[in-house]
Amino acid sequence: MNTIIIDGLSFALPLFIMAIGGIYCERSGVTNLAIEGLQGFGAFCGALFAVCIAPYFAGDSPVPFYLAMVFALLGGTLFSLLHAMLCIRFKANQVISGVVINILAMSLTEFMTKQINASIFKAASNKFVLGVSARVTVPGISSVPVLGAVFTNLYPFEPVIALIAVIAWYVLYRTPFGLHLRACGDNPHAVDAAGIEVGKVRLIAVLVSGALSGLGGICFAYSISANFSSNIYSGYGYLAIAALIFGNWKILPTLGACLLFGFARSGGYELVKVLEMPSSYQDLVMVLPYVLTLLMLVFFGKKNHSPRALGVIYDKGAR
Repeated sequence: MNTIIIDGLSFALPLFIMAIGGIYCERSGVTNLAIEGLQGFGAFCGALFAVCIAPYFAGDSPVPFYLAMVFALLGGTLFSLLHAMLCIRFKANQVISGVVINILAMSLTEFMTKQINASIFKAASNKFVLGVSARVTVPGISSVPVLGAVFTNLYPFEPVIALIAVIAWYVLYRTPFGLHLRACGDNPHAVDAAGIEVGKVRLIAVLVSGALSGLGGICFAYSISANFSSNIYSGYGYLAIAALIFGNWKILPTLGACLLFGFARSGGYELVKVLEMPSSYQDLVMVLPYVLTLLMLVFFGKKNHSPRALGVIYDKGAR
């Protein structure tokens, strides 16, 4: 049970922070299918910076990891400007914009990784090797049955994500900006009539989505894959979108969906070990969160209600 909780949290929390970014974006009225691409590009920026500065630090130093997180935030924010420009400035179809950005990010980062490895590191590789970040255990509370597993073998990014999630919840539900953002997704014309610029609020929401997606990407790179490669584009972005939809575009229910996906994945891996099945079955376990997504869609899909102006291009002159 402890292993299921520990591994489930390490998967669910990066997924959750990406989903929060999606909530910010879609509650403002901008459909965001680009989470996968924003995640990948942010992870690329963070990983590139980490491998460049790694020789200047000891092998067990956490500094490259934390700096990688900062640059992943910046990289995801920068790349999300493309989505914001297409959807807000040029009023392009938001679904098509998201799909194109995903394809562009995957192709661009794959090409750049190969070129940088060949020209700078003199290696024919399509990945940046990062290694797995060190894990910590909180003394005392970690010995409590079941609950203690939450505080055992923590990746450094897990408390960071928890703190950012609390801040994001507070901003969205307890500040005037959060009220304006939610109103933009339901009635943007009322927001405009109140003297608030809808485009500016939506721009900030898209940038937040890019930053948090990039953060989630670098966390996956340092935990699940131990490197930056095409493994980052493994459907995690779409799984985050599914989680926020099942969470009805609300942060706390979305956390529940992410935990469900995480525990389904870790529970599947543990089942393979307990039954002493061949290691090839672990690849099959990776589809469990997606199968769970389909089942949840069948049973709970009708109860979800998206923001009323989600995906609707805002035209100030149309009343």
